[in-house]
Amino acid sequence: MTTSDSDIAIIGMACRFPGADSTDRFWEVLREGRETLTRFTDEELLAAGVPAARLADPRYVKAGQTIADVELFDAELFGFTPEEAEILDPQHRVFLECALTALERAGVDPERTEGNIGVYAGAGMNTYLLHNLAARYAGASSVDQYRLMLANDKDFLATRLSYKLNLRGPSLNINTACSTSLVALHTACLGLLGGECDTALVGAVHLGHARQGYQYQDGMIFSPDGHCRAFDARARGTVIGSGAGAVVLKRLADALADGDWIHAVVKGTAVNNDGAGKTGYTAPSVGGQAQVIADAHEVAGVSADRIGYVEAHGTGTPLGDPIEVAALTEAFRRSTDRTGYCALGSVKTNIGHLDTAAGMAGLIKTALLLEHRTLVPSLHFTEPNPDIDFAASPFAVNTETREWASDGPRLAGVSSFGIGGTNAHVVLQEPPTRSTAPQARDRELLVLSGRTEDGLHRATTALARHLRQHRDLDLGAVAQSLGLGRLGRRHRVALVAEGVRDAAMALALGDEERLVRGSVEHEPSAPVPVLTGTAPASTAELYKSVPQYRSAVDELAGSGGAAELLLSSGGPRAAFAHEYALVRTLLAWGVEPTGYAASGPGLAVAAALTGALAPADALALAAGTTPAGFAAPVLPVFSAGTGRWLTDDEAATAAAWTGTGELTAVDGALAGIGGHALHLAPADGTAADLGHLLGLAAAEWVRGADLDFAALRGDDTEAIDAGVPRRVPLPTHQFDRRRHWIDPGAQESAAPRVRERLVDRFDPADPTASLLLVTDHLVDEIGGVLGGRHLAGLDTNLFDLGLDSLVLIEVVAKLSEQLDVEVPATAFVEFPTIRAFVDNLAELLGLAAAPAATAAAAGRTSLRAQRAAALRG
Repeated sequence: MTTSDSDIAIIGMACRFPGADSTDRFWEVLREGRETLTRFTDEELLAAGVPAARLADPRYVKAGQTIADVELFDAELFGFTPEEAEILDPQHRVFLECALTALERAGVDPERTEGNIGVYAGAGMNTYLLHNLAARYAGASSVDQYRLMLANDKDFLATRLSYKLNLRGPSLNINTACSTSLVALHTACLGLLGGECDTALVGAVHLGHARQGYQYQDGMIFSPDGHCRAFDARARGTVIGSGAGAVVLKRLADALADGDWIHAVVKGTAVNNDGAGKTGYTAPSVGGQAQVIADAHEVAGVSADRIGYVEAHGTGTPLGDPIEVAALTEAFRRSTDRTGYCALGSVKTNIGHLDTAAGMAGLIKTALLLEHRTLVPSLHFTEPNPDIDFAASPFAVNTETREWASDGPRLAGVSSFGIGGTNAHVVLQEPPTRSTAPQARDRELLVLSGRTEDGLHRATTALARHLRQHRDLDLGAVAQSLGLGRLGRRHRVALVAEGVRDAAMALALGDEERLVRGSVEHEPSAPVPVLTGTAPASTAELYKSVPQYRSAVDELAGSGGAAELLLSSGGPRAAFAHEYALVRTLLAWGVEPTGYAASGPGLAVAAALTGALAPADALALAAGTTPAGFAAPVLPVFSAGTGRWLTDDEAATAAAWTGTGELTAVDGALAGIGGHALHLAPADGTAADLGHLLGLAAAEWVRGADLDFAALRGDDTEAIDAGVPRRVPLPTHQFDRRRHWIDPGAQESAAPRVRERLVDRFDPADPTASLLLVTDHLVDEIGGVLGGRHLAGLDTNLFDLGLDSLVLIEVVAKLSEQLDVEVPATAFVEFPTIRAFVDNLAELLGLAAAPAATAAAAGRTSLRAQRAAALRG
């Protein structure tokens, strides 16, 4: 395998293409040589608004390459109100979901990933704004027009994603027509190599007018029958399709060091423009295309005779196909005289021309070919275009699924050429050979979460199916991918599994004796470990397989084999060492106690953990030696001896740390501080082994603990060779989509309704009734944005509900008109609940005394916390 410092790894991929809502389904389409064209009935077309006269025209092609359910979107996951989702360009919606899926497939959680994540993306023409929204918002207010612009302009595709997912690298919107995807990829590679970001998300989306055919006209790009016959004698064009794709990139050296799953390697990219040297603005150019391909070869440092496949732009037009093959031949002839050795294909024969996302479809297809070491057929090719001299070229159109034989690293090229002349070419190489690491331990903690119970159930089912189909996966890599590569959302389930097969079965059966379930509240309950100093039955496995446990015991025992002797000695010293190491491990894994509850020998452990005694002195205390003095504990300790929390004076005496008694009152004491007991001692008959320790971590994670899964895995990264995957592609978040759509022809204006103003309905003698009118008005307006009056709680922080300042500025503007008084536009920022806002307004209007509620009492949370809370659901 040849590598260089400029190599870029593709570590995650996601797509939503015609007939394929995932990369796995897309690979099935490609491997089976299927076309995903949809034929529409007259009834469907009439319902979609196609005039009957057009349907009668024999040139009207009743077919399209579409994706399903574009009107559906998981708005709450990304923190959109129903009204915001309704006016948001469906291209932005689809891309948000596709981008999140790509990151999760790569095992990248933005909240945990070190370094900056950049976004390089583009979208097609917004037909939703043109056909569905324009009439309805013709009379909108300036604020609504501004919101409409933010929701629908191409300029906000990448930056909206960066905002919603908290990505801090460059966020660039890139649009060069059909070559958008690969130009975005080229720009992202430069950003990675230049250090502007450490991970890059690259993608594009194009959604055509839903479920409509098109008018064929001779000489245009559109096919007369819906089929794209790239390079064939009968080729007459293509069909424009809808779709979205995204990939996640990282510098190859970093990807290998991090144990990322690598689908393919970007060896080189190039971009140029035809300039004026062609017959017209929309025409292609042999010279421009040949140069960009040759430039990419030079950047990649490869000779053309090593390239075994080219994914062509391949639109299937009588003019474009011969120009493309001529340009490819010219570029290849700069370094090879061989003929007929390089396979040629076009994904447009499968899924149509996806416009801005076309290059992304070609890129993902080619990465899959390299990863599977398989060539797939380019469809509808029977006889070559007579204007293409394949015999004298390096190329032959591949028409069957076959093994990709090669005597060296497999290399491929991907081309994408945009109307207007911006050309892009990418050279890809197969992924490095994946090494296999020895199984570190025979049990792992698997975690799954969802915004809703139903979403979690579907995620659990999907993972069970995937593990059943891929039993050769490394269980540790599965655990790491789930723990590090997913944001922990509200509804959670955890499983301590003994192998991939065991995990698949437990998840599929919903084994409630083994599955640990929980739901995270806004203020999670804090753990209070219960320390009893119970001697364990066996600790050898923990000492061997858990680095943090081993380190804590070594700290107590010193070197020279004393640790094993300490643990095996039995009695209070061994019990102390085990319980102390157990808690130290949980602390290292991210469990954060709010205090400790202790009885008997466990009090000595509590003394060590809270800093009241040095660990060595606490160990001596457990063995019966009373130390000279005690420091103030850094966390409260509930003592069985006193039946309550130790006071500072009590904690300074030896008697407080040596008492006896039962922890009978602990549950009541913990309820008062919002905590819960974490019982460290295993149940009767259960070994104090790795499974028990992982079970303790599982119980805390489902309650909301922010576990450090890198520490929990305990991998000695220096001992693992580069190339051993510690992340693997797994099923991703299961979206809870709802319909957010305005149908074409909706004439209702977004302008304020004409009705009697609030101020005209005020009763000067009854200020309370006047304030109730204002409150009801606000509940009506804000409820309309949120999707129902019941959602507009009087004491709920409106920003926590997903409302932004623009929405609330519009609400205030309408209220000002209703009251015939200027209400400060920023009032909701200072008073972010309806009740606090009305109380403050009452003072401004002279209807009440100074409000009791204040901004501090209202307690607006940070923007970052709002985003994290929205994603967690």
